[in-house]
Amino acid sequence: MKKNYIFGFHSIMEAIKDGKEIEKIFIKHNLRGDLFFKLKKTLKEVNTPFQFVPIEKLNRITQENHQGVIAIMSPIDYEKLEEIIPLILAEGKNPVVLILDKITDVRNFGAITRSAECAGVDLIIVPDKNSAQINSDAIKTSSGALLDMPICRVGHLKDAIYYLKQNGLSIVATTEKADKIYYELDFKIPTAIIMGSEDKGVERGILKICDEKVKIPVKGKIKSLNVSVATGVIVYEILKQRTKF
Repeated sequence: MKKNYIFGFHSIMEAIKDGKEIEKIFIKHNLRGDLFFKLKKTLKEVNTPFQFVPIEKLNRITQENHQGVIAIMSPIDYEKLEEIIPLILAEGKNPVVLILDKITDVRNFGAITRSAECAGVDLIIVPDKNSAQINSDAIKTSSGALLDMPICRVGHLKDAIYYLKQNGLSIVATTEKADKIYYELDFKIPTAIIMGSEDKGVERGILKICDEKVKIPVKGKIKSLNVSVATGVIVYEILKQRTKF
């Protein structure tokens, strides 16, 4: 496992320059100065998430001279979408891609990754903002699957979806507003599944550009499944349809 964090402007800028994987950067509220603006500009250029936090949060992480900035290092190496999709296709695979729209709970994310890895999903795509942090809790919940599953972090999910469409994947969103039930769809073609957060679901703008929408029927008083359970239902339906018995 990589070191958990680094701090200070020069150390963080050097890590970015060296291509180190950074999960998120915490920046003290109201921080100013040339070094701050240079760092902020660099973070936007390399698409690294950052968050403004109270000084107390930084001090809880380290008592050393952090200069108001601490970078949480990622325990995994993120893949680049434009590199891994051609690789998957070149290997002759019938790809299954999982897109997570604002799944922020680390344990849900870990459980989703575990189910996805077991079901043979080729790739998980997450947004760089409003996504669960990949930390020790997420890795533990995934039973280590996060260390093996290729993960792409992208600036805009819509751009990723258009790229997948260009490469022949059918984009399928799960939403309770759909007319089709998930097992009515043909999943034997190259497919990307979009799972949304439990409170808001898949973003409306993303729903508009999907090829298909499906729902999981619910018969009990509780009208929705936990997102990790719902993901397991969908990915195993794909596996079932593609498996010869």
